Amino acid sequence: MTQLSINTTQNVNINFIAASVGDRILAQLLDLLVKIAYGVLVFFMFQIFELENLFQNLDQWSIIAIISIIGLPVMFYSLVQESFWEGQTIGKKIMKLKVIKLDGYQASFGDYLIRWLFRLVEISIGYGVIGLIAIVSSKKNQRLGDMAAGTAIITLKNNININHTIIQDINADYVPTYPLVIKLSDNDVRIVKETFEAAIVQRDYVTIVKLREKVVNVTGIKNQSGTDSDFIRTLLKDYNYYTQNM
Repeated sequence: MTQLSINTTQNVNINFIAASVGDRILAQLLDLLVKIAYGVLVFFMFQIFELENLFQNLDQWSIIAIISIIGLPVMFYSLVQESFWEGQTIGKKIMKLKVIKLDGYQASFGDYLIRWLFRLVEISIGYGVIGLIAIVSSKKNQRLGDMAAGTAIITLKNNININHTIIQDINADYVPTYPLVIKLSDNDVRIVKETFEAAIVQRDYVTIVKLREKVVNVTGIKNQSGTDSDFIRTLLKDYNYYTQNM
C-alpha cells in the first residue's frame, strides 16, 4: 500500500492511498468491456438497419472517414470521461479510483490531455507493458503520463471520500448568502476547509486573510459581510447548501 503525502500551496499536508496495480488493471479491463459493448452495439445497428449497403457507393476515403467518426468515442473515451467526471471513467468509478493532481488541486483538461497522449504510447504499444513497468517502478505508482501531468491515481476504498471532508451541518431552513460559491469544486472547498481549520488552530490569521482573498478572486463574490473567519464559515455552509440541493 503506497501512501501519497501531498503538500498543497497552502502548506496543508493531505494523505492519500495510491491505487494498486491490480485495481488499475481491473479498471482498465472494465473500461475495455464498455468499449467492446459499444463496438457490438454499432455492429448490430449496421445489421439491423443494413447500413453496410451505404459503403457500396462510397469511395475509400469516405469509408475511412465514416469509420473514424464511429471510432471517436473509443479513441477519446478516457479523455472525455476524466474531463467531465473529475478524474474518473466508468471503470474507475466502479473500482473507486480517481485521478488527482500532486499539488492537491483538481486536475485540469490539460492534465487529462497529457495523460491521454501518453496513453497512446504506454497502453497501445506492447499491450500496456510500458505503462505497467512505469507504474511498478514508480514510488507513487505513476505511469509516464501521470509523471508528465503531475498526477496520480488514488483509491477511495476504505478511505474518507473527498465529499465527506467538506460536509457542514446546516439547518433545513438555512438561507445561503453567496450563490457564486458554486464556482468552486469539491476539491477547492476541501482545501479551503482544511486550510481554514488548520489556521484557526494555529491562530494564523494572516493565512485566513489570504484564503479569503483567494476565494473572492476565484469566485468573484462581492459585498462580503463579517470577519474573514465568518466569511469562510458561511462560504462552506453555502457550498453544502447548494450541492445538497442541486
